[in-house]
Amino acid sequence: MPQHSSDARTALVVVAHHRSDSLTAHTARRAAARLEAAGYRIDLLDLHAEGFDPRMNVEDQPDWGNREKTYSDEAHAHMQRILNADVVVAVFPVYWMSVPAVLKGWIDRVWNYGFAYGRSKPRLAGKRMLWLALAGATADDPVAGAMQSALEANLSDGIAYYCGFDRSSVGLLLDAEERPQRVDAEGRLLVGEAAAGAEREAQYADFDRRAEKFVDEFLADELVAA
Repeated sequence: MPQHSSDARTALVVVAHHRSDSLTAHTARRAAARLEAAGYRIDLLDLHAEGFDPRMNVEDQPDWGNREKTYSDEAHAHMQRILNADVVVAVFPVYWMSVPAVLKGWIDRVWNYGFAYGRSKPRLAGKRMLWLALAGATADDPVAGAMQSALEANLSDGIAYYCGFDRSSVGLLLDAEERPQRVDAEGRLLVGEAAAGAEREAQYADFDRRAEKFVDEFLADELVAA
């Protein structure tokens, strides 16, 4: 068990999947373990397990133009968890080249005007963000490049940097499905045979290595920046 000093940094690991036995949840646990081994305290936020409601409501946006407004108790609690974190790591499956509704709703409700943006001195300045995105597309699918670009534009440029984060990176983890899936030039979905036995074990061992590499590179960037 890693020992943390009183000044240990905190990593908020956000999981956006409805099943605890999913590859997404597995990847989040491994990422958390990697961060903990590097000396971070882990605050694991499983949005589904904690029953987070992703729908924006009047209580969280009673007056959009008032950046000093009081948010709901739930939103305030999540805001504090972000403020307490030095790094935020979101782990999620890619839905339609974007994030699942529960993660988008968390950003909508919690990364609200007056908290995450709309101030001359961003409250989230100095923090770092890693987005670990699991995708069923194969590495040789032509859509992979467009998916990476779309996620970086949306998540890093459109959200993290806009909210003052110092660094943001997207780790796209392709080949997440046991049955390879790709779209051909005519737009037809091609689904291959499911991997089994040693082939399946090798596929997911490689997947774990790629996920850990993204975390390690994220940590290495922090050391360089320091």
